[in-house]
Amino acid sequence: MSDGYLNGTMQFVGELRPGEGTVVDATVSSNADIARSKLDQESAKYIVPWSAFRVHDAIETLPPQPSATDDLGWPATQTLGTVVPLLETWDLKTTTTTCYSRFQFYMPAEYDPGQTITLRIRAGMKTTIAGTSATIDAEVFKADRDGSAGADICATAAQDCNNLVNADYDFTITPTGVIVGDILDVRIALAVVDAATGTAVIGEVLEVAFLLDVRG
Repeated sequence: MSDGYLNGTMQFVGELRPGEGTVVDATVSSNADIARSKLDQESAKYIVPWSAFRVHDAIETLPPQPSATDDLGWPATQTLGTVVPLLETWDLKTTTTTCYSRFQFYMPAEYDPGQTITLRIRAGMKTTIAGTSATIDAEVFKADRDGSAGADICATAAQDCNNLVNADYDFTITPTGVIVGDILDVRIALAVVDAATGTAVIGEVLEVAFLLDVRG
């Protein structure tokens, strides 16, 4: 069947349903006015850059190198091509210690308001597991525009990361009222309880990301 062409305007009563696969990029006008809310929803991963991390109770300060006191920090060795950026604790053997780091995340323009938000932290132990426990946790607060924050909207409790095999740990963030442009103030915590002696007990955070429901 030969192609047909229409010049001018045609008005339809009811629904126009093009066949599957018939509306492709080349056939959509460059000035098509399609609302973002009408686009297909999908899940997208947003890596939090290491440059975003700060000392949790002195946000103007970069993480220490190496880790110290209650702060996650950079590894002592950071040779390009040998060690990629990551955060770790200091040697916590024979201690009960929690190390923190903090960052802010800006909800992107394509986020579908009120839809799924998951904080994913990849973590584990460096060379030796803790004698008692090691956990990874997160606190997430939505900042208002007047310098205040509400309640912690992280709905997932601390998770066991006392393992030499690194793994992804997902934290569900309550999305109610979260919209495009909101700022999430986030603190992550790696807590170790160890009563043993011997080799170093060091926890690692290897990647931090948000998984979001987005449109466009």
